[in-house]
Amino acid sequence: MSKYTTGEIAKLCGVSVRTVQYYDSRGILVPCQLSEGGRRLYADADLQKLKVICFLREIGLPIHSISQLLSEEHPEDVLTLLLAQQQKTLRTEIAKQQESLDKLHELQVALRRTSHFSVASIGDIAHTMENKKKLRKLRMYLILVGIPLNFIEMSTLVLWIWKGIWQPFVFCALIAIVIGVVAAWLYSKNIAYICPHCHAMFIPAFKNMLLARHTPNTRKLTCTVCGYHGFCVETYRKEENSHA
Repeated sequence: MSKYTTGEIAKLCGVSVRTVQYYDSRGILVPCQLSEGGRRLYADADLQKLKVICFLREIGLPIHSISQLLSEEHPEDVLTLLLAQQQKTLRTEIAKQQESLDKLHELQVALRRTSHFSVASIGDIAHTMENKKKLRKLRMYLILVGIPLNFIEMSTLVLWIWKGIWQPFVFCALIAIVIGVVAAWLYSKNIAYICPHCHAMFIPAFKNMLLARHTPNTRKLTCTVCGYHGFCVETYRKEENSHA
């Protein structure tokens, strides 16, 4: 039966001597005997045990869980539970890391679009990213309202073209205008704009917001704080941070 010193068993498993000593101090890899000179010696069974410990550490199991597992008389049931728990933990960590990666990418894209940026402009971008999901949900409501209205209006237009009956189209067009204005008003009650000049968040008058030129994420407005006139970034409103 082979015997291995601390350095030899560490080299065979690709770990440091300090790691083997740490496992010894935790009581999960105790040497099978001591040499006459007091050196710790490990057997083949200890080598296999260390390989198992290293593998479990590679998949992220903490030392206390490994210690608990190795002390069990029938470790297979405990291992199944530990692996399921570790899988859940890793998936959560991966999701968090992916979220951070997505935010980093969005920040890089936003910075490339900004010719002059500062700490304040980065703060504006961060605020917009933070409220992006809420803003997307709000816009989705508008789309869901608009789809059936467009369908009805197109149907009445076809009826007018084919049958010459124009009254339903005019009636539906008026209803669509009213609903559209109401929907836009409700939308305006939940959004604000960030001025790229003074970085203040402000709420424009509904008429100005409705008639202003816009892109999917900006609208050409006059900042109510500093008077800047230009494209301002649309974001979900936080009442406590807004200026009327």
